[in-house]
Amino acid sequence: MADVAREAGVSGQTVSRVANGRSNVDEATRERVLAAMRRVGYRPNSAARALRNGRFRSIGVIISALSTFGNSRTLDAVASAAAGEGFSIILMPVTRPSQGEVSGAFSRLDEQAVDGVIILIEQHELDQSEIELPHGLPVVVIDAGGRRDHPVVDFDQASGATAATRHLLDLGHETVWHVAGPPESYAAERRRKSWQETLEDAGREVPPPLTGDWSSRSGYEHGVRLAGDPTVTAVFAANDQMALGLLRALHEKGRSVPGDVSVVGFDDMDEAAHFWPPLTTVRQSFDEVGKRAVAALLAGMSEAGAAEAISVPTELVVRSSTASPAH
Repeated sequence: MADVAREAGVSGQTVSRVANGRSNVDEATRERVLAAMRRVGYRPNSAARALRNGRFRSIGVIISALSTFGNSRTLDAVASAAAGEGFSIILMPVTRPSQGEVSGAFSRLDEQAVDGVIILIEQHELDQSEIELPHGLPVVVIDAGGRRDHPVVDFDQASGATAATRHLLDLGHETVWHVAGPPESYAAERRRKSWQETLEDAGREVPPPLTGDWSSRSGYEHGVRLAGDPTVTAVFAANDQMALGLLRALHEKGRSVPGDVSVVGFDDMDEAAHFWPPLTTVRQSFDEVGKRAVAALLAGMSEAGAAEAISVPTELVVRSSTASPAH
């Protein structure tokens, strides 16, 4: 840093402010210091900085089922929000969220010196009493169940599923079938429960839910069965990928959408607007969840956080895959 200061003709404090990204340096001086850094080959030593101020500028993320659309989009949002705050992320996948795997992931992250941990595990095992999250690091949980010993950030799954079901009933459909997500998923459970409660509150028949695994393939397989039942006029799929498979099955079996069957999805993935027909779906703001999760974690690092539940609203996006039933 002394070499940079001499090269740029500034004080060591000014070099330190530039190296740490402080804003109280005028732009011309900042550019002069950065140019001097490049000339002398200076790079800030993050390990030394961490020893000095107690921050590693790194966030650990423990995640399961990285291949699912929701988890991958949420992870992307967390990474973007972390980068915006000057933090990098260290990813720690777990194949099954048991006590041993979760504790092992924490230990490995602790060895890699992170400032806090975000947990993105949707399976029910995370909420079982035998799984205890280690102490000593700030933790934020995304998409979890009833535990409230750490801040929890989640979408308002219930209102989204209610809006989807209510939309189909308001169009005049007698009832709504449901292609549900896997039973071990919190999101799937909340969407299924809200769908059922909305039908019950309206005094409508509740068809047996068909359980999928979030994949287009499972949506297609259930769609083949639903397409063969002429009484089915409306279906709410628990995610857009299963809705895509459902649409294919209906098309193949000669059931027009929305002429014969209306379809609603959940997620509003980028491709949903380009399905045929364009898919009515429930939009989730993954960017907002990422920002809220990182903000809650940073608050925990400064001891200003609280074990609160943060709910991010959802929004029904109406497109061409839903209409009033044919008479």
